[in-house]
Amino acid sequence: MVSAWASENEIVLGQVKTDNKSNEITAIPSLLNLLSVKDSVVSIDAMGCQKNIAKLIRKKKADYILALKGNQSALKEQVAGAFNHIVPHSESKSIDKGHGRIEERKCTVITDFGLIEEADKWKDLNSIIKIASKRTEVLTGKESQEIRYYISSCLFDAERFNQYIRNHWGIENKLHWILDVNFSEDKSRIRKGYADQNFSVIRRIALNMIRLEDSIKKSKKAKMKISAIDNHYRETVLKI
Repeated sequence: MVSAWASENEIVLGQVKTDNKSNEITAIPSLLNLLSVKDSVVSIDAMGCQKNIAKLIRKKKADYILALKGNQSALKEQVAGAFNHIVPHSESKSIDKGHGRIEERKCTVITDFGLIEEADKWKDLNSIIKIASKRTEVLTGKESQEIRYYISSCLFDAERFNQYIRNHWGIENKLHWILDVNFSEDKSRIRKGYADQNFSVIRRIALNMIRLEDSIKKSKKAKMKISAIDNHYRETVLKI
């Protein structure tokens, strides 16, 4: 299932069913065509780093931030090399502590594409971003490092790009994790016909409603339990 996630409002805007990973490439344009994304920034994982998807996003008057990995090997190789030779347009560093670890991030942005032959093949490409991160486990001292690259039609400074990219990964904790823990989605054995797809839609609608209901200050799990036993509160959540 490919989902469109609004990171600022923390709600699901839409979704399209896929049978396997390879079908995500065709599902993403279908999902984009269902949505009004004008004046927004659309960030997509590496599977969506495709020229036609970048072009579609710009056609819909939105901007893109696309993760760059091995599926665009020529571009990735040129981008990685460019950061060794081109003076950065902007740089930013941040340190975050929480969940038993410390994460240091350095975001570097370049806007000079002189060494990147593939650049002109991407619609309105304006920035290339490098995120170098180091995570340290507080208890064990174990360190892990990672470098990720992104391409974008936006022309932001490094601090702003860093925030957008961090927000992109919020879908893992704020959607996928909650669907698994609170709704037991991964344990579901519903398979017959369109039942699996239908229940997937219902879970996301329910989560949106729970998240948008703010008359009480409780966790999402607590709100779900109250909704199950309190008719009045359930009607409040459902806006009946």
